[in-house]
Amino acid sequence: MANHAATMQKDVYKEFHGRAYHPDVTEVYANYTSRSGRFSNVDANDKVAFVGLQYFIKSYLQEEWDSFFKADKATAVANHQRIMSAMLGYKVDVSYLEALHELGYLPLKIKALPEGTLVPYQVPPMTIVNTQPGFQWLTNMIETVLSCENWPIQTSATTSVAYLKVFREFAEKTGLPMDFVPFQGHDFSFRGMFGKQAAAMSGFGHLASGLAGTDTIPAVLFAEQYYGADVDKELVGCSVDATEHSVTCSWIMEGEIAFFRYLMREQSPAGILSVVSDTWDFWTLVTDYLPQLKEDILARDGSLVIRPDSGDPVKILTGYQLSPIRDYAELCHSREQAEQEAFSAGFEAYCWHGNYYGRIDHETVSLMPCEIKGLIECLWDIFGGTFTDKGFKLLDEHIGAIYGDAITLERQRQILQRLMDKGFASKVVLGIGSYSYQYVTRDTHGSAVKATSVVKNNERLAIYKDPKTDNKKKSARGLLKVEYVDGELTLFDDVTEAEEQQGLLEVVFENGQLIKETTLAEIRALISEQIS
Repeated sequence: MANHAATMQKDVYKEFHGRAYHPDVTEVYANYTSRSGRFSNVDANDKVAFVGLQYFIKSYLQEEWDSFFKADKATAVANHQRIMSAMLGYKVDVSYLEALHELGYLPLKIKALPEGTLVPYQVPPMTIVNTQPGFQWLTNMIETVLSCENWPIQTSATTSVAYLKVFREFAEKTGLPMDFVPFQGHDFSFRGMFGKQAAAMSGFGHLASGLAGTDTIPAVLFAEQYYGADVDKELVGCSVDATEHSVTCSWIMEGEIAFFRYLMREQSPAGILSVVSDTWDFWTLVTDYLPQLKEDILARDGSLVIRPDSGDPVKILTGYQLSPIRDYAELCHSREQAEQEAFSAGFEAYCWHGNYYGRIDHETVSLMPCEIKGLIECLWDIFGGTFTDKGFKLLDEHIGAIYGDAITLERQRQILQRLMDKGFASKVVLGIGSYSYQYVTRDTHGSAVKATSVVKNNERLAIYKDPKTDNKKKSARGLLKVEYVDGELTLFDDVTEAEEQQGLLEVVFENGQLIKETTLAEIRALISEQIS
């Protein structure tokens, strides 16, 4: 028996709603809105990136429903009746689906802002309404799948835009070439996502922002399938030759110097090569092995990227904030006293009798000078580099660094700020993982689909939700229009039918057809324009 599951992409209770609407209601009009940033994963966030609707239209409204309409009527509804009857405990009437099958298309109209628009909270980027009387049940029947297929992409895109904005900010401050910025945030989230489809959806949100670095291949396939991307004609997403711990461990007998030379000479003699570097002793590799490999690295046609993968990423990359007091032994009677004075003054490390001490995991430990400096400064000491037009140190083009674990938006800013404070341009790549992209929910931006207008007895009625117990769930009412007011997208609700035809929301889907199509390139361009 064919599945024809398009009719069942909903909550069970919606099966009852077609009978529960008032018998005289012939039209239901709804919107999708991100209502609040109260739980936003981006500090002081005020806008959500509207991305993913075209995927929803193509994959669900067209591809999945196509099999429903192509099947004969009895087959199209049989599995629906079987499953719903079993779940509800009575024989479900599927005559409403038979009527839809006889119509031959989805009688829905969706209006939306252009994908890539950064939309303020409380402003709907899209509305949806049934176009034929008798199918008023359809608008909110698809609420569940509309929500679950749209909020994750928009949330990931919003997170990615936040990363991109900070990379741009520090590139401008330190004079880092702006063409390096799209490669500074690299999507490493695939393995931590809630299944491969979630990885593709979220990964597309990452790419939509304008960040191009990714190891999530399904995101590139997604971009080609649903957003007109073409890897043969444009940069959709990219990555580099790179290792993992299992590869390094296979050289346990020969050692890391032999391993690096083999990779650089035999397997990746040109281009970018990223090597995970903390399988055993990271600081020995940095201070001993890299100087021994210096000539090989500088002679190579490309950049060797060092990848630490454990510890505190801020301190590993930028070092410790060292007290300027040369040696507390000259001032204090004990190391405990020195430590208290240094840490209470806000410093992360101090010197006592020529030795350095700092905190790791709330425990005081002895630190090496290289740990105080951090990786970027150590690489500068070994390989040197140039200066940007703003006077900041820029690592030699043959060497670089990426940190791909435990990166957050807060740590991103700390890393780039501390590098700048030490006189370095923000030449570093940060791997963005599933903590950033999946430690979120629909409540992160308060995303919801709500009906605001119905036609009842041929009369337009505004409806709304206004719970006395939670005014944050108050919805707009009536027909909706979105316009720019003083350069800001603004919602006008309870407008007339003539006014609803105006504004910035444009028809993108109607009666089974995609009316207006967009591309990844257009989305990226629009986002870039808004954050420039």
